[in-house]
Amino acid sequence: MSTTDSSTTQPGPPYIGTLQWVPGRHGNDLILTPTTAGRTVTDQAAEAAAWNEVVRRAPTANTVSMQRQFDCHWRYARGKPTWNLELWRPTVSMDDVIAAYCNPGGPE
Repeated sequence: MSTTDSSTTQPGPPYIGTLQWVPGRHGNDLILTPTTAGRTVTDQAAEAAAWNEVVRRAPTANTVSMQRQFDCHWRYARGKPTWNLELWRPTVSMDDVIAAYCNPGGPE
C-alpha cells in the first residue's frame, strides 16, 4: 500500500482567474487576477503553464515585455489583488523589470 504525502501536493491549474483588457493611459492594459492556485503554487513548471493560460486567452499579450512583467508578478508580487500588464512598456532585461517593481519604463 502506498501513501501520498499531502504536504507536497501542489495545486493545479487554472492559475489565472479573470483576465480582461481595459483602456489605460497609454493604450490597453491586461488586468489579471490569479486563482488561489496561481498565488500559492511553488512548482517551477507552473509559471510557464500560467503564462500559457494567459497567451491562450489573450494572444496579443504574447510579447517579451508582457511575459517579463508577468514573470515578475509571478515571482515577486503574487499577493497583489490584480496584476496589470501593459503593452506599452519597453522590453528590458529581467533584472531591469525586477528593479522597476515589474513596471519598466516608469509608473503607470
